Amino acid sequence: MTFDKSIEKQLPSTRTTELDSICLKAEVIPVLAIQRVEDAVPLAAALVEGGLGVLEVTLRTDCALEAVRRIKAALPQASIGVGTVLTPAQYRQAEQAGADFVVTPGTTEALYLYGVTSPVPMLPGMATVSELMAGWQYGYRRFKFFPAEASGGVKALKAFAGPIAEARFCPTGGINLDNAEDYLALKNVMCVGGSWLTPNSLVEAEDWDGIRHLAREAAQRFHH
Repeated sequence: MTFDKSIEKQLPSTRTTELDSICLKAEVIPVLAIQRVEDAVPLAAALVEGGLGVLEVTLRTDCALEAVRRIKAALPQASIGVGTVLTPAQYRQAEQAGADFVVTPGTTEALYLYGVTSPVPMLPGMATVSELMAGWQYGYRRFKFFPAEASGGVKALKAFAGPIAEARFCPTGGINLDNAEDYLALKNVMCVGGSWLTPNSLVEAEDWDGIRHLAREAAQRFHH
């Protein structure tokens, strides 16, 4: 499939390189919905110590941005993304909190346009070929595939590789220890995102050793 270059807005290729350098640090990106801000640093530290150095903190809780600020200050070696970004205003908040990257569940024209100019790279969410084509016209080459399992999973990603072979994905949504390997075996998958590494039972109990064990298990199992 070819696109009319006159309508394609070229993102600097450095933006794709930035996302690649982040996503290639870890096969698995834990997706965090932090309920208590005091959990942020010990939770993140357990994941990083377990071998997972890229984290996504979702804007699904009131303390998310403060959690990002605390994690960035305590763990400068980690790459911290802000997820569930729905608007340019939230994108700006993520920038101000010190996010290394931004993740969206789906993507609007306003987000694509804002992301082109932002110093913080965006991993735009998409679920269909049409959405992939929309992002492609703005120069995006790396995407979040969400919700992965509900949107066709591994079979869908294999199909995307036909018309748009250059695109690379981070699938999230319904991914766990049992099926992550199937996704990571695909050439167009960079990494996967999942919440299975931070079960509520362990977080509520402040069982950071348990979290560290889950992280280590994933890091060792899915290492390059």
